Amino acid sequence: MIQNLKPQYRYPLLIALLLFTVLYLGGGFRLSQNLQEQAVLLTLFAVFWGLSSVALLYIVLNAIAESLPRPLRRMAVALVFAGPAMALLIWALVLPTLRSLRLSFLDANGKEFVGLENFRFAFTDPIMIEAFGNNLLWMIFGTLFCVLGGLLIAVLADQNRYEKLIKSLIFMPMAISFVGAGVIWKFMYSYRGEGINIAEIGLLNALVVALGGEAQPWLLLPLWNNFFLIAIMVWLQTGYAMVIISSAIKAIPESLNEAARVDGANGVRIFASITVPSIMPTIVTVSTTILIFSLKLFDIVRVMTGGNFGTNVIANEFYLRQFTYGNSGQASAIAVVLLVVIIPVLAYNLHQFRGRKALK
Repeated sequence: MIQNLKPQYRYPLLIALLLFTVLYLGGGFRLSQNLQEQAVLLTLFAVFWGLSSVALLYIVLNAIAESLPRPLRRMAVALVFAGPAMALLIWALVLPTLRSLRLSFLDANGKEFVGLENFRFAFTDPIMIEAFGNNLLWMIFGTLFCVLGGLLIAVLADQNRYEKLIKSLIFMPMAISFVGAGVIWKFMYSYRGEGINIAEIGLLNALVVALGGEAQPWLLLPLWNNFFLIAIMVWLQTGYAMVIISSAIKAIPESLNEAARVDGANGVRIFASITVPSIMPTIVTVSTTILIFSLKLFDIVRVMTGGNFGTNVIANEFYLRQFTYGNSGQASAIAVVLLVVIIPVLAYNLHQFRGRKALK
Protein backbone atom coordinates (compact mmCIF):
# COMPACT_ATOMS: atom_id res chain seq x y z
CA MET A 1 0.00 0.00 0.00
CA ILE A 2 2.80 2.39 0.92
CA GLN A 3 4.64 1.55 -2.30
CA ASN A 4 1.68 2.79 -4.34
CA LEU A 5 1.95 6.26 -2.85
CA LYS A 6 3.82 9.09 -4.53
CA PRO A 7 7.39 9.72 -3.21
CA GLN A 8 6.48 13.09 -1.68
CA TYR A 9 3.86 11.35 0.49
CA ARG A 10 5.63 8.03 0.95
CA TYR A 11 8.68 9.26 2.83
CA PRO A 12 6.82 11.46 5.35
CA LEU A 13 4.52 8.51 6.10
CA LEU A 14 7.47 6.19 6.67
CA ILE A 15 9.11 8.74 8.98
CA ALA A 16 5.84 9.17 10.86
CA LEU A 17 5.62 5.40 11.39
CA LEU A 18 9.21 5.39 12.60
CA LEU A 19 8.45 8.24 15.00
CA PHE A 20 5.44 6.42 16.40
CA THR A 21 7.50 3.27 16.89
CA VAL A 22 10.26 5.13 18.72
CA LEU A 23 7.80 6.91 21.00
CA TYR A 24 5.85 3.75 21.76
CA LEU A 25 8.83 1.50 22.40
CA GLY A 26 10.73 4.22 24.24
CA GLY A 27 7.79 4.87 26.54
CA GLY A 28 7.42 1.20 27.34
CA PHE A 29 11.14 0.82 27.98
CA ARG A 30 11.21 3.92 30.16
CA LEU A 31 8.42 2.61 32.35
CA SER A 32 9.84 -0.88 32.72
CA GLN A 33 10.37 -2.05 36.29
CA ASN A 34 14.07 -2.74 35.88
CA LEU A 35 14.81 0.74 34.59
CA GLN A 36 12.78 2.39 37.33
CA GLU A 37 15.22 1.00 39.87
CA GLN A 38 18.14 2.80 38.18
CA ALA A 39 17.44 6.49 38.69
CA VAL A 40 20.55 7.77 36.88
CA LEU A 41 20.03 5.49 33.88
CA LEU A 42 16.36 6.45 33.77
CA THR A 43 17.25 10.15 33.73
CA LEU A 44 19.83 9.75 30.96
CA PHE A 45 17.47 7.70 28.86
CA ALA A 46 14.62 10.17 29.40
CA VAL A 47 16.81 13.04 28.18
CA PHE A 48 18.02 11.08 25.13
CA TRP A 49 14.56 9.76 24.33
CA GLY A 50 12.95 13.18 24.76
CA LEU A 51 15.44 15.02 22.55
CA SER A 52 15.32 12.29 19.90
CA SER A 53 11.53 12.33 19.89
CA VAL A 54 11.40 16.11 19.48
CA ALA A 55 13.97 15.97 16.66
CA LEU A 56 12.03 13.22 14.87
CA LEU A 57 8.80 15.13 15.35
CA TYR A 58 10.24 18.21 13.65
CA ILE A 59 11.66 16.06 10.85
CA VAL A 60 8.26 14.50 10.23
CA LEU A 61 6.38 17.79 10.33
CA ASN A 62 8.95 19.47 8.08
CA ALA A 63 8.79 16.60 5.58
CA ILE A 64 5.01 16.87 5.50
CA ALA A 65 5.19 20.63 5.07
CA GLU A 66 7.73 20.33 2.25
CA SER A 67 5.44 17.88 0.44
CA LEU A 68 2.55 20.34 0.29
CA PRO A 69 1.76 22.39 -2.83
CA ARG A 70 3.90 25.47 -3.33
CA PRO A 71 1.27 28.07 -2.21
CA LEU A 72 0.91 26.34 1.16
CA ARG A 73 4.52 25.23 1.63
CA ARG A 74 5.96 28.47 2.94
CA MET A 75 3.19 28.99 5.47
CA ALA A 76 3.33 25.34 6.57
CA VAL A 77 7.10 25.38 7.14
CA ALA A 78 6.84 28.59 9.18
CA LEU A 79 4.02 27.05 11.21
CA VAL A 80 6.04 23.89 11.89
CA PHE A 81 8.97 25.75 13.45
CA ALA A 82 7.23 28.81 14.93
CA GLY A 83 3.93 27.16 15.84
CA PRO A 84 5.08 25.23 18.94
CA ALA A 85 6.89 28.28 20.31
CA MET A 86 3.84 30.48 19.72
CA ALA A 87 1.59 27.90 21.35
CA LEU A 88 3.83 27.74 24.43
CA LEU A 89 3.99 31.53 24.55
CA ILE A 90 0.22 31.81 24.46
CA TRP A 91 -0.22 29.04 27.03
CA ALA A 92 2.46 30.24 29.47
CA LEU A 93 2.19 34.04 29.05
CA VAL A 94 -0.94 35.32 27.31
CA LEU A 95 -3.52 33.10 29.02
CA PRO A 96 -2.10 33.64 32.56
CA THR A 97 -2.09 37.39 31.91
CA LEU A 98 -5.75 37.35 30.88
CA ARG A 99 -6.59 35.17 33.88
CA SER A 100 -4.81 37.57 36.23
CA LEU A 101 -6.68 40.49 34.68
CA ARG A 102 -9.98 38.69 35.32
CA LEU A 103 -9.05 37.79 38.91
CA SER A 104 -8.06 41.40 39.64
CA PHE A 105 -11.77 42.35 39.52
CA LEU A 106 -12.83 39.52 41.86
CA ASP A 107 -12.65 39.00 45.60
CA ALA A 108 -9.97 37.11 47.55
CA ASN A 109 -11.46 33.75 46.59
CA GLY A 110 -11.92 34.67 42.93
CA LYS A 111 -15.71 34.28 43.03
CA GLU A 112 -17.51 37.60 43.56
CA PHE A 113 -17.05 40.72 41.45
CA VAL A 114 -15.63 43.65 43.45
CA GLY A 115 -14.91 46.12 40.67
CA LEU A 116 -11.89 48.36 41.19
CA GLU A 117 -11.55 47.62 44.90
CA ASN A 118 -8.35 45.62 44.44
CA PHE A 119 -6.81 48.42 42.37
CA ARG A 120 -7.78 50.92 45.05
CA PHE A 121 -5.77 48.82 47.48
CA ALA A 122 -2.85 48.64 45.04
CA PHE A 123 -2.62 52.44 44.74
CA THR A 124 -3.68 53.70 48.18
CA ASP A 125 -2.67 51.14 50.81
CA PRO A 126 0.35 52.31 52.90
CA ILE A 127 2.09 48.97 52.31
CA MET A 128 1.85 49.40 48.55
CA ILE A 129 2.95 53.04 48.72
CA GLU A 130 6.04 51.91 50.61
CA ALA A 131 6.66 49.21 48.01
CA PHE A 132 6.33 51.71 45.15
CA GLY A 133 8.77 54.06 46.87
CA ASN A 134 11.32 51.31 47.40
CA ASN A 135 11.00 50.17 43.79
CA LEU A 136 11.64 53.77 42.77
CA LEU A 137 14.90 53.68 44.74
CA TRP A 138 15.90 50.46 42.98
CA MET A 139 15.01 51.95 39.58
CA ILE A 140 16.98 55.16 40.07
CA PHE A 141 20.03 54.20 42.08
CA GLY A 142 20.30 50.54 41.07
CA THR A 143 20.18 51.35 37.37
CA LEU A 144 22.44 54.39 37.74
CA PHE A 145 25.18 52.58 39.66
CA CYS A 146 25.07 49.51 37.40
CA VAL A 147 25.34 51.50 34.18
CA LEU A 148 27.94 53.96 35.46
CA GLY A 149 30.02 51.16 36.97
CA GLY A 150 29.83 49.10 33.78
CA LEU A 151 30.72 52.15 31.65
CA LEU A 152 33.73 53.14 33.76
CA ILE A 153 35.11 49.61 33.93
CA ALA A 154 34.61 49.08 30.21
CA VAL A 155 36.47 52.32 29.40
CA LEU A 156 39.28 51.89 31.91
CA ALA A 157 39.87 48.22 31.09
CA ASP A 158 39.76 48.74 27.32
CA GLN A 159 43.08 47.72 25.72
CA ASN A 160 44.64 47.09 29.13
CA ARG A 161 47.04 44.15 29.29
CA TYR A 162 44.91 42.62 32.06
CA GLU A 163 41.61 43.41 30.33
CA LYS A 164 40.41 39.80 30.11
CA LEU A 165 41.23 39.07 33.75
CA ILE A 166 39.56 42.26 35.02
CA LYS A 167 36.40 41.71 32.99
CA SER A 168 36.24 38.05 34.00
CA LEU A 169 36.36 38.97 37.69
CA ILE A 170 33.70 41.68 37.29
CA PHE A 171 31.46 39.40 35.25
CA MET A 172 31.86 36.40 37.56
CA PRO A 173 28.95 37.32 39.91
CA MET A 174 26.59 36.91 36.95
CA ALA A 175 27.13 33.15 37.30
CA ILE A 176 25.57 33.24 40.79
CA SER A 177 21.81 33.07 41.19
CA PHE A 178 20.03 35.95 42.90
CA VAL A 179 19.04 33.67 45.76
CA GLY A 180 22.66 32.54 46.15
CA ALA A 181 23.83 36.14 46.10
CA GLY A 182 21.28 37.01 48.78
CA VAL A 183 22.57 34.23 51.02
CA ILE A 184 26.20 35.33 50.50
CA TRP A 185 25.48 38.98 51.30
CA LYS A 186 23.31 38.07 54.26
CA PHE A 187 26.47 36.71 55.85
CA MET A 188 28.30 39.87 54.80
CA TYR A 189 25.77 42.05 56.65
CA SER A 190 25.30 39.67 59.57
CA TYR A 191 24.81 41.25 63.02
CA ARG A 192 24.07 39.45 66.29
CA GLY A 193 24.10 42.16 68.93
CA GLU A 194 26.50 43.36 71.59
CA GLY A 195 29.34 41.51 73.34
CA ILE A 196 30.32 39.04 70.65
CA ASN A 197 33.58 38.11 68.99
CA ILE A 198 34.55 39.48 65.61
CA ALA A 199 34.41 35.95 64.18
CA GLU A 200 30.71 35.77 65.02
CA ILE A 201 29.61 38.75 62.95
CA GLY A 202 29.53 39.47 59.23
CA LEU A 203 32.48 40.59 57.16
CA LEU A 204 31.33 44.20 56.92
CA ASN A 205 30.94 44.50 60.69
CA ALA A 206 34.26 42.73 61.18
CA LEU A 207 35.94 45.40 59.06
CA VAL A 208 34.15 48.19 60.91
CA VAL A 209 35.19 46.78 64.30
CA ALA A 210 38.77 46.27 63.10
CA LEU A 211 38.90 49.94 62.12
CA GLY A 212 37.70 50.98 65.56
CA GLY A 213 34.03 51.40 64.78
CA GLU A 214 30.93 49.75 66.20
CA ALA A 215 29.04 46.88 64.59
CA GLN A 216 25.74 47.90 63.03
CA PRO A 217 22.53 46.02 62.12
CA TRP A 218 22.83 47.10 58.48
CA LEU A 219 19.59 45.47 57.33
CA LEU A 220 17.59 47.14 60.11
CA LEU A 221 18.64 50.72 59.44
CA PRO A 222 15.68 52.70 58.03
CA LEU A 223 16.10 53.72 54.38
CA TRP A 224 19.79 52.81 54.35
CA ASN A 225 18.96 49.11 54.35
CA ASN A 226 17.45 49.56 50.88
CA PHE A 227 20.77 50.87 49.61
CA PHE A 228 22.59 47.93 51.15
CA LEU A 229 20.24 45.65 49.21
CA ILE A 230 20.71 47.70 46.03
CA ALA A 231 24.46 47.12 46.39
CA ILE A 232 23.82 43.41 45.80
CA MET A 233 22.09 44.11 42.49
CA VAL A 234 24.94 46.41 41.49
CA TRP A 235 27.40 43.62 42.31
CA LEU A 236 25.43 41.21 40.12
CA GLN A 237 24.47 43.40 37.16
CA THR A 238 27.54 45.61 36.67
CA GLY A 239 29.24 42.78 34.81
CA TYR A 240 26.34 42.56 32.37
CA ALA A 241 26.43 46.29 31.70
CA MET A 242 30.22 46.19 31.34
CA VAL A 243 30.18 43.43 28.70
CA ILE A 244 27.50 45.06 26.52
CA ILE A 245 29.02 48.54 26.75
CA SER A 246 32.53 47.19 26.16
CA SER A 247 31.44 45.54 22.91
CA ALA A 248 29.95 48.87 21.78
CA ILE A 249 33.16 50.73 22.63
CA LYS A 250 35.24 48.30 20.61
CA ALA A 251 32.95 48.90 17.63
CA ILE A 252 33.92 52.62 17.53
CA PRO A 253 36.31 53.20 14.61
CA GLU A 254 39.81 53.83 15.92
CA SER A 255 40.23 56.52 13.26
CA LEU A 256 37.85 58.78 15.23
CA ASN A 257 39.99 58.54 18.36
CA GLU A 258 43.19 59.05 16.39
CA ALA A 259 41.78 62.16 14.70
CA ALA A 260 40.77 63.55 18.09
CA ARG A 261 44.26 62.94 19.50
CA VAL A 262 45.80 64.69 16.50
CA ASP A 263 43.56 67.70 17.23
CA GLY A 264 44.89 67.77 20.79
CA ALA A 265 42.00 66.15 22.66
CA ASN A 266 42.89 64.31 25.88
CA GLY A 267 41.34 61.11 27.18
CA VAL A 268 38.55 62.86 29.06
CA ARG A 269 37.57 64.93 26.04
CA ILE A 270 37.56 61.85 23.79
CA PHE A 271 35.40 60.01 26.31
CA ALA A 272 32.88 62.86 26.57
CA SER A 273 32.76 63.90 22.91
CA ILE A 274 33.28 60.63 21.03
CA THR A 275 32.88 57.53 23.20
CA VAL A 276 29.67 58.39 25.06
CA PRO A 277 27.76 59.84 22.04
CA SER A 278 28.78 56.86 19.91
CA ILE A 279 27.56 54.27 22.40
CA MET A 280 24.52 56.19 23.68
CA PRO A 281 21.99 53.78 22.05
CA THR A 282 23.72 50.89 23.81
CA ILE A 283 23.70 52.75 27.13
CA VAL A 284 19.97 53.40 26.74
CA THR A 285 19.30 49.74 25.94
CA VAL A 286 21.31 48.51 28.92
CA SER A 287 19.65 51.07 31.19
CA THR A 288 16.12 50.07 30.18
CA THR A 289 16.96 46.37 30.56
CA ILE A 290 18.25 46.86 34.11
CA LEU A 291 15.30 49.19 34.79
CA ILE A 292 12.86 46.41 33.92
CA PHE A 293 14.78 44.04 36.18
CA SER A 294 14.64 46.50 39.08
CA LEU A 295 10.88 46.90 38.64
CA LYS A 296 10.19 43.18 39.01
CA LEU A 297 12.95 42.47 41.53
CA PHE A 298 12.01 39.82 44.08
CA ASP A 299 14.73 37.31 44.97
CA ILE A 300 17.17 39.55 46.82
CA VAL A 301 14.53 41.20 49.02
CA ARG A 302 12.81 37.90 49.76
CA VAL A 303 16.02 36.16 50.85
CA MET A 304 17.57 39.06 52.75
CA THR A 305 14.70 40.67 54.67
CA GLY A 306 11.45 39.11 53.48
CA GLY A 307 10.22 42.65 52.79
CA ASN A 308 10.42 43.64 56.46
CA PHE A 309 12.12 46.69 58.03
CA GLY A 310 10.89 49.04 55.29
CA THR A 311 12.41 47.09 52.37
CA ASN A 312 9.26 45.74 50.75
CA VAL A 313 8.92 45.87 46.94
CA ILE A 314 6.02 45.29 44.55
CA ALA A 315 6.91 41.74 43.52
CA ASN A 316 7.41 40.64 47.12
CA GLU A 317 4.04 42.09 48.14
CA PHE A 318 2.44 40.18 45.27
CA TYR A 319 4.02 36.98 46.64
CA LEU A 320 2.76 37.70 50.14
CA ARG A 321 -0.79 38.48 49.01
CA GLN A 322 -1.03 35.36 46.89
CA PHE A 323 0.86 32.68 48.82
CA THR A 324 0.80 33.94 52.43
CA TYR A 325 -2.55 35.70 52.75
CA GLY A 326 -4.33 33.77 49.99
CA ASN A 327 -5.87 36.90 48.45
CA SER A 328 -5.81 36.18 44.71
CA GLY A 329 -7.76 39.37 43.90
CA GLN A 330 -5.26 41.78 45.43
CA ALA A 331 -2.31 39.71 44.18
CA SER A 332 -3.66 39.78 40.62
CA ALA A 333 -4.24 43.54 40.82
CA ILE A 334 -0.62 44.03 41.91
CA ALA A 335 0.57 41.82 39.04
CA VAL A 336 -1.50 43.81 36.54
CA VAL A 337 -0.14 47.11 37.88
CA LEU A 338 3.40 45.79 37.63
CA LEU A 339 2.77 44.68 34.05
CA VAL A 340 1.31 48.07 33.10
CA VAL A 341 4.32 49.86 34.59
CA ILE A 342 6.79 47.64 32.74
CA ILE A 343 5.09 47.77 29.32
CA PRO A 344 6.12 51.38 28.42
CA VAL A 345 9.75 50.69 29.33
CA LEU A 346 9.69 47.46 27.33
CA ALA A 347 8.04 49.16 24.36
CA TYR A 348 10.69 51.89 24.39
CA ASN A 349 13.42 49.25 24.53
CA LEU A 350 11.95 47.42 21.52
CA HIS A 351 11.63 50.72 19.65
CA GLN A 352 15.30 51.46 20.25
CA PHE A 353 16.28 47.98 19.11
CA ARG A 354 14.27 48.26 15.90
CA GLY A 355 15.76 51.69 15.22
CA ARG A 356 19.31 50.37 15.57
CA LYS A 357 18.46 47.39 13.35
CA ALA A 358 17.02 49.69 10.69
CA LEU A 359 20.20 51.78 10.66
CA LYS A 360 22.23 48.65 9.93
